[in-house]
Amino acid sequence: MPYEIKNVFACLPQIERGVSKVIGGDPKGNNFLYTNGKSVIIRNIENPAIADVYTEHAQQAVVAKYSPSGFYIASGDISGKLRIWDTTQKEHLLKYEYQPFAGKIKDIAWTEDSKRIAAVGEGREKFGSVFLWDTGSSVGEVGGHSKVINSVDIKQTRPYRLVTGSDDCFSVFSEGPPFKFKFTLSDHSRFVNCVRFSPDGNRFATASADGQIFLYDGKTGEKICALGGTKAHDGGVYAVSWSADSTQLLSSSGDKTAKIWDVGSNSVVNTFKFGNDVLDQQLGCLWQKNYLLSVSLSGYINYLDKNNPDRPLRIIKGHSKAIQCLAVHKNEGRSTIYTGSQDGHINYWDAETGENDTFLGKGHTNMVSDMAVDDASELVTCSMDDNVRYTELTKKEYSGHGTTKLDVQPKALAVGPNGYTVVLCIGQILLMKDKKKCSIIDKLDYEPEAVAVHKGGVTVAVGGSDSKVHLFAIQGNSLKDDGKTLEVKGSVTKLAYSPDGAYLAVSDATRAISVFTVADNYAELNCFYGHHAKITSLAWSPDSEHFASGGMDMMVIVWTLSDSDARLKIPEAHRLHHVSSLAWLNEHTLTTVSHDACVKQWTISFK
Repeated sequence: MPYEIKNVFACLPQIERGVSKVIGGDPKGNNFLYTNGKSVIIRNIENPAIADVYTEHAQQAVVAKYSPSGFYIASGDISGKLRIWDTTQKEHLLKYEYQPFAGKIKDIAWTEDSKRIAAVGEGREKFGSVFLWDTGSSVGEVGGHSKVINSVDIKQTRPYRLVTGSDDCFSVFSEGPPFKFKFTLSDHSRFVNCVRFSPDGNRFATASADGQIFLYDGKTGEKICALGGTKAHDGGVYAVSWSADSTQLLSSSGDKTAKIWDVGSNSVVNTFKFGNDVLDQQLGCLWQKNYLLSVSLSGYINYLDKNNPDRPLRIIKGHSKAIQCLAVHKNEGRSTIYTGSQDGHINYWDAETGENDTFLGKGHTNMVSDMAVDDASELVTCSMDDNVRYTELTKKEYSGHGTTKLDVQPKALAVGPNGYTVVLCIGQILLMKDKKKCSIIDKLDYEPEAVAVHKGGVTVAVGGSDSKVHLFAIQGNSLKDDGKTLEVKGSVTKLAYSPDGAYLAVSDATRAISVFTVADNYAELNCFYGHHAKITSLAWSPDSEHFASGGMDMMVIVWTLSDSDARLKIPEAHRLHHVSSLAWLNEHTLTTVSHDACVKQWTISFK
């Protein structure tokens, strides 16, 4: 293949405040999985940089669970579709698809022989269903509730038992198969968020928004105790997960703590404290082998340390919202990828290992629209919060004095040598030098859409909605219109100078890319066609002989300058969303980002 996927740096789970997040684990203990948007993310628990993304749901996916055999995953979405798919093949072939009820599926449970599945959630007539995985035929009913069922679990030893927890504040205990209602448990005073059987089947736990966790006998459903006496947590409890030996229980709460309980002695073994921010609320957890995971409202996945409860062993960061832009910077031979997302979050990634973090301090408060690294090794970003920020990459922290407030919302920027930045705002072009505004051109008869600065640092190209590229010269502290324009076939969407400064590539609304030769007074060299929808990104390879484009058609095309027919297509580079930005790490590695909140790296080989 002329291209192959080298790395996927996965998105974080999509979290909603006040809603528990189900984190699934595989029976062998190697992987864990969760959902974000329409994707199901499978990650290696030892090395979470190793990830796989399943993208076959047509609607937003909510929950995914491995079968006890480990061969299949069942995942459910907001429309009530439940898909059962293969985990052993890279293609993740679909085995079966069912619609157990009309409405959001919130939780899934398998019987230990991997033959029966229970699914619960927000139905219209019914809130749950239990059926054979290979035929879809019913093996009983999930009843006894008057509101949305949030959680379900099935005892993993015979005789089978099924328990559910609901917004009606009740848990229901059922026997089977065929499963049928046995009795209601009414100990909780608020929503029941999570119900889980211990692996040995002797007990089950129910956790609620009232801050309480109750333990019951797994076979009879008789109440054993309330963990912690009156209250287990000071806030709602969103998730519980058992240790493999069934002696301990991990709980995650809105009070910004997670706890390990010894169920035999009804005592707290560890309390893990997180920060004081609302984003430190804990909404999901998983205990798998020796790994204890708890998920924050921020989407961060915390690996808990029993020996040091105040500090996680590691925190998996990244994006949970759509990535809008990226920049690549090389320092002492190592490449770092910087990404900015819809919620104002900026993340940086080691291009080799996927290790990543975020800058310290307060950053942008709204979508990061564009970013670039200048020659002073500062990350220059503009955002819909109407600010341009300069962040020193060596310090890895936002600086208070590196922010410039703009009068009009910025949408794109380009950096040049000698401290120059050109920012396109709605209806105006702004020149900045050394972080200060120095010149504004605002009486334009076109809307500026895209900008690039020539490496010589004198010429600025601005693409407009008038199907023209306008050339400006930087003179001291001002921008002078050169009076020269380049005609293209439609409104300009992106433009980029080649690294050697010899060429300017311009994409337009007709999905054409025109390349102009700079030394030849910007004569048009060639025109490239291939995208089926708007082109959203352009990037030259370091050799200045190839360039890549990404579009709304989810496709990436790598072009060869000398031959407009020699193109390398990566269809469905990000299967669910358009490619929002791309950049080259080196001559054979391309990195792409998208609204799926994932970062991908591609190895490109030219003939």
